[in-house]
Amino acid sequence: MKHLTPETVAAVTGGRISGPVPAGEIVSVTTDSRTIEPGCLFAAIPGARVDGHDFIPQAAKKGAACALCERTVDADICQIQAPDTQAALRALAAWYRGQFDIPFVGVTGSVGKTTAKEMIASVLSQRFNTLKTEKNFNNELGVPLTLFRLREGHEAAVVEMGISGFGEMRRLAEMVRPSIGVYTLIGDAHLEFLGDRPGVLRAKGEMVEHMAPGGVIIANGDDELLREHDFGRRTVLFGLGENCAVRAVDAVSDGTEGMRCTILAGDRRISVTIPAFGEHMVYAALMGAAVGLELGLTDEEIAAGVAAYETVGSRGRVLRAGGVTVLDDCYNANPTSTRSAIESLARLPGRHVAILGDMRELGPAGPELHRQIGAFAAKMCDAVVACGPEAKDIADGAGGDTRWFPSAEELIPALGALVRPGDAVLVKASRAMGFEKIVNALTDTKAAK
Repeated sequence: MKHLTPETVAAVTGGRISGPVPAGEIVSVTTDSRTIEPGCLFAAIPGARVDGHDFIPQAAKKGAACALCERTVDADICQIQAPDTQAALRALAAWYRGQFDIPFVGVTGSVGKTTAKEMIASVLSQRFNTLKTEKNFNNELGVPLTLFRLREGHEAAVVEMGISGFGEMRRLAEMVRPSIGVYTLIGDAHLEFLGDRPGVLRAKGEMVEHMAPGGVIIANGDDELLREHDFGRRTVLFGLGENCAVRAVDAVSDGTEGMRCTILAGDRRISVTIPAFGEHMVYAALMGAAVGLELGLTDEEIAAGVAAYETVGSRGRVLRAGGVTVLDDCYNANPTSTRSAIESLARLPGRHVAILGDMRELGPAGPELHRQIGAFAAKMCDAVVACGPEAKDIADGAGGDTRWFPSAEELIPALGALVRPGDAVLVKASRAMGFEKIVNALTDTKAAK
């Protein structure tokens, strides 16, 4: 790490040091006792089920340099006591980010944040040693850990920023201070906490308050809310519309193999091949290109970065087994992303089966939004299968012969009668539904390719 010592941690966080202070710099920062290594800083986060303070003695035995905590415990280790460990960790992450004079790209939106982050990082990696958010480290605990992975050799950083309530983006942006802010799309997500789509934009718009001086916004110009919003700074729109400064034309689908299109930006024409399924991937390529253009990449570097993109986890992954094509999109779901996934399914050959589950955190509008998705799925697909308590409204909206199951465990034994060789099957629900079990049952993922 860069210039991080126990004394610096105490100074930045306002913490009080007790116990033996080790010489030298801290090598890493973790909140997970399973990843403690010699020389690291272990941040003890108190939680509803697990209290990190209980693992400070374990951190000492594993050779951690020090522990950041709210109360000291009986352990032979340097302990830095602050009033609030999580707030102290954020302050430390903000300080650490300040040690790096490199481009920081903050990525947010209701849909496609991870896909955009991966695409942007793939493009920037053609020229820069680029740090990117790993796994789902996009919240108030994950973003600090992402920033602490910065090392001397990094030349750019792409940080995913996810929220569910007001004020969260402000705290994330205070740490990241993006020089480029990317907005993918404003959709019906986290409505339980944010109220409506304008509320979603207000919450995510907090990022602008802490952007670096001279920072630029890159926003989806095909999204009415984003297109008409005044971010108070230079804004570059991307999309398919002629109003967009970075836009795609001549989009062609290669089926499950991916997409091709031409990206226009002023006098520049960049032909790209996108190795991932779904027309939404054109937008990901546009975001990668727009950021690349801002940072001076050549057309060849941008095209190479788009071509090098790799799908992450259960986000539009295409699997094949037993004559069935499975669109594994069960990492998360809201009405906007689910509608898009259904449209992508409908473009695949074969009989179309949509297995849809609960879309969480939609608040009072949830039942009606589920019914609307059911009606849309029934219109676009040959068969709709709903699974989960809230998905009962999907079944009601779909009507007809739609089957409903209370849980994935009750659905799985019926898959043999619901799905047949030659089918194209979408599996999508909010992460808490655990629909990867359905994907595994459909594909026997060890044999899937």
